[in-house]
Amino acid sequence: MRKWVRLGLFGAGGALAASAHAAPLVGPWPVSKPTEVAVLGTPHLSGIETLKPEWLAPLLDRLAAWRPQVITIEGLSGPECYLLRRYEKSWPDTANDYCARVEKVAGLAATATGLDMPAAEAAAEAAVGKIGPNAGPAEHRHLAALFAAAGNLGSASVQWLRLAPAQRRAGDGVDAALASELNELIVRRNENYLIAATLAARLGLERLYPVDDHLSDRVQAEAPPGQDKAMQAIWSGARPPLALQAQAMEKGLNDGASVLAYYRFMNRADVGEAFVRADMGRAFQEPSPEHFGRRYVAWWETRNLHMVANIRAALGHYPGGRALVIVGATHKPYFDAYLGMMHELRLVPAAQLLGK
Repeated sequence: MRKWVRLGLFGAGGALAASAHAAPLVGPWPVSKPTEVAVLGTPHLSGIETLKPEWLAPLLDRLAAWRPQVITIEGLSGPECYLLRRYEKSWPDTANDYCARVEKVAGLAATATGLDMPAAEAAAEAAVGKIGPNAGPAEHRHLAALFAAAGNLGSASVQWLRLAPAQRRAGDGVDAALASELNELIVRRNENYLIAATLAARLGLERLYPVDDHLSDRVQAEAPPGQDKAMQAIWSGARPPLALQAQAMEKGLNDGASVLAYYRFMNRADVGEAFVRADMGRAFQEPSPEHFGRRYVAWWETRNLHMVANIRAALGHYPGGRALVIVGATHKPYFDAYLGMMHELRLVPAAQLLGK
């Protein structure tokens, strides 16, 4: 096992401190080739019932032109779902709320592969590290089965989409039931599949990184009685004008141009700020003696910190690479702020990808 040794002030760490003394303590440090990160705030497509997948084509074209090498998504990983299920007395209902599909697909894949989540996680990581640029259908099917068994549904979808439609069938660790589930997964009205997995397959990437987190749910779950009622009262208030404009744009989506315009709008800094002030801002000012609103803000900030930590860990494998982070739009202001604190990351404005 490799062990990392923290060097003291007068070792190599001291030399770094001396050579980089002008760099900020927190924030970007000088680097010849920084890791570029663009955060794409997205509406949750599951809530847009009239959306047609073909309307996403102009957006996908824009994202593909930037050619990210890493894509992260707002989805729970197999390891976190595995933990949440086994500690469900401490996180009541969290696994039921967020891991049902992960567990269903992983269960089907376990039957097909004979691997439980931990074994499949290790096998998938080993296999994706070895797969070559000239991999054939059998290898992609096998890796789809491993990712599915590991609970990494986004990456399983990427592998399935790497296959020609006629090759999306049973074989190489995929049985008929799993093949059927994967065929349904890749067309789900969800940004993790219609945008992230579709884009990754188009670019020839092998995987997605799920970075969502719900370990922070204990903050709200363990709050005094009245938390839900207090939050419903906050959310029932009048919506700001920019939120009403977003609502009108969403209802008016009818082609690729309108979808791209909607994404440009949702990724504007002033729109993100308006949503944050209308949600977390109101919650922070909630006057109850139990501080229900501030508990909610603590949950939200902790969730975002955990998610950004997961992103940073994923990017540690790709120094100097280019990463696209796809996440619900209200997360974007927090992600931009937290990622902007990292030493070798450089934020790329979403407008640079989406145009004006």
